[in-house]
Amino acid sequence: MRRTLTRLFVLGVCLSGIASYQRCSVSMAVAQGQDWEPSIRKFEDQDKANPPRLGGVVFTGSSSIARWETLVDEMRPLEVINRGFGGSQYSDLNQYAKRIVITYHPRAVVVYEGDNDLAAGSAKTPESVADDARAFVEIIHSVLPETWIYIVSIKPSKLRWTEWPRMQEANRLIQHFAGTQERVQYIDVAATMFDARGNLRADLLVEDGLHPNRKCYAQWTSIIKPVLLQRFGLGGLTHPLPNN
Repeated sequence: MRRTLTRLFVLGVCLSGIASYQRCSVSMAVAQGQDWEPSIRKFEDQDKANPPRLGGVVFTGSSSIARWETLVDEMRPLEVINRGFGGSQYSDLNQYAKRIVITYHPRAVVVYEGDNDLAAGSAKTPESVADDARAFVEIIHSVLPETWIYIVSIKPSKLRWTEWPRMQEANRLIQHFAGTQERVQYIDVAATMFDARGNLRADLLVEDGLHPNRKCYAQWTSIIKPVLLQRFGLGGLTHPLPNN
């Protein structure tokens, strides 16, 4: 019922001429998108059964995070919670940020989104994705201003190679934005996914040509983990957050 009312409301706004055609298309796509409520409730049920320690690192985003089965072990001694939900976009993450990020009072958040936002057929643009990334930062920092936010670059992939130029532009915009913010840092994992000749490495993706394989995750760990450890130390996040 609630989803039906949402569709009717968005349609009414579009027909009234308040929003532009492009914005209506994006809004309708979001309104008709996948229902993530069961996935979010599953996380909450897990937390009730095994309450996680607060103040750690939350990794969140789309399937590249959700499928990272070795994440917790690879990031030790950092205390990590995986709250990725496959197929999600920034707009989905923003909708549920309070329930799967803020609720843990993390001292750091690592986010990977934008891949699905700019997939073939999407009406979103690099600019709108960057705006959604900005909104995510504002949502987190409005409640947790001391929390560090690490935005991982959108990765290249064989399946979405045609969309790579738009993803590159989104990365550029997000990197620029991150550079203007306090406690926000952009982490580039895309550059090392190319060989010396500038070709996308085929040995870093699973058979579908989209998702990272174990070798790719190990490479991402070698990039992301030192950044976290440099700021929070070998003791993980059990110490007070530094002032810089």
